[in-house]
Amino acid sequence: MYNASDLRKGLKIELDGEPWAVTDFDFCKPGKGQALYRCKLKNMITGNTMDKTFRVAEKIGKPDLGEREVFYSYQDGEQYVFSDAETYEEYRLDAKVLGKQVNFLMEDSECKILFFNNRPIEITLPTFIEKEIVETEPGARGDTATNVTKPAKIDNGYQIDVPIFVNQGDVVKIDTRTGAYVERVNKSR
Repeated sequence: MYNASDLRKGLKIELDGEPWAVTDFDFCKPGKGQALYRCKLKNMITGNTMDKTFRVAEKIGKPDLGEREVFYSYQDGEQYVFSDAETYEEYRLDAKVLGKQVNFLMEDSECKILFFNNRPIEITLPTFIEKEIVETEPGARGDTATNVTKPAKIDNGYQIDVPIFVNQGDVVKIDTRTGAYVERVNKSR
């Protein structure tokens, strides 16, 4: 159990049997009375947010969270199969748990799965991946304005905005946290 004084940004707590992450935190000491801890919380399963105020004497639950290193293996219908790096045990995650991250899965890439009560609730992919551009319009010659972008598609159909100098066949680095272009890796394969 946590005390209210343990609250800080990034702490994971349990309320009503569900895991919540503290996204914002404010300590308030009114002129008279008890100190208050005002927090913005985000549900780690549903993504819902709420504001909650805790008093100094309150006890807060500690969630049963565990993280395992896994490798992405393959897709089986609407489920994605990951293998434990040590035990080779398989974990199947639905597309809704993965969300937009499904576009950045690469076979044998190392990932981390966060479990709540032995149920997978979140996945952490490598920060950057490299993908080939399979479709984009050619850049206009002489168009040298800065920060000009154009749409481009990677092999799975996901669309990103890339600078005009990136062409079809180029390999680009993508940030998996934001889904945004980072840099061109090489001219072509």
